[in-house]
Amino acid sequence: MRGGSCLTSRRNGGSKILPSPDPSPAGRGGLKRVAVAVVLIFALPLLAACGFTPLYATSGVSSGLSAISVEAPDGRAAYLLRERLDDALGRNRRLAPVYRLALTVAETREPRGLGPDNAASRYELALTVDYTLTAVASGEAVKAGRQRVLITYDAVAAPYAGIAAQSDGQERAATEAARRIRLDLAEHFANAK
Repeated sequence: MRGGSCLTSRRNGGSKILPSPDPSPAGRGGLKRVAVAVVLIFALPLLAACGFTPLYATSGVSSGLSAISVEAPDGRAAYLLRERLDDALGRNRRLAPVYRLALTVAETREPRGLGPDNAASRYELALTVDYTLTAVASGEAVKAGRQRVLITYDAVAAPYAGIAAQSDGQERAATEAARRIRLDLAEHFANAK
């Protein structure tokens, strides 16, 4: 028995001595934690030596992203995309924007998976976003790109359910396009030191 103390259990009139829980680190999986800690201690300097730096730790990435004003055309998908980008970029509305992000949004919907009655069982929504990041002060385009997102959703017979499924597809497509554009812009600011 490690730990030096015991517990007594009296069940059915008898007496039984039970060992107490092991308080040592090795008894609680502590040896495994110690091994992981040792590996991390030796691995972290190796990562630093190879030049590894987290993307958002790079100077100028967060401040560059929050200084972008997003301009989107009319339409539900463009509106959703602008809202998602404002959230993803962390737009600081108290400061004047340093950059302007102009978007062009194209949306197509194609039937997929035709059934025996020649009706679609699924739809594929393609959201294509062309964007240009422009410095407000100089008017110079500093980054341009294109993202194409494909989302599928079920086709349903009920009209309202069909509208809800299409709306959900637009929201998912806008969220994914915003995530990809944010990553492209973050990479741009990280490399533009």
